[in-house]
Amino acid sequence: MARVMVSACLMGQPVRYDGRSKSGAALALARLQAEHELVPFCPEVAAGLPTPRPAAEIQGGLGDDVLIGKARIVGDDQVDVTEAFVAGAQQALAQCQAMGIRYAVLTEASPSCGSQRIYDGTFQGQTRSGQGVTTALLSQAGIQVFNPQQIDYLLSVLVA
Repeated sequence: MARVMVSACLMGQPVRYDGRSKSGAALALARLQAEHELVPFCPEVAAGLPTPRPAAEIQGGLGDDVLIGKARIVGDDQVDVTEAFVAGAQQALAQCQAMGIRYAVLTEASPSCGSQRIYDGTFQGQTRSGQGVTTALLSQAGIQVFNPQQIDYLLSVLVA
């Protein structure tokens, strides 16, 4: 049985910026949970950001760029929340390391958790290819990150 970090919003917890959850992957997560231990985690909440909170997007780069100080995460209220997002990513990594977690299922498009797509920084609802800051940090540490549409693939990886 593997431990898998999962975005808390995917587990039905109302931690998203808008105070809601994002539980569209409930059936796939139930299959995953039947055989593995799921560890819910929200980097933004772990870093002390409130729920609800202003929507935030990466500006000037991708998650890797945020980690090296070349890009920022800004709320739609124009408040820079980069430090909180980086702190949440660091807490996610610390939790994975403490619990021996090598896999994560994180929600797509988020400036923290996006694994293949993130919002483009314009607050116009457009996405672009790229990773969020938590996904980037976990990936750098060798933790494999999957999005909710890849749960079946993750299950096949965990069987191998």
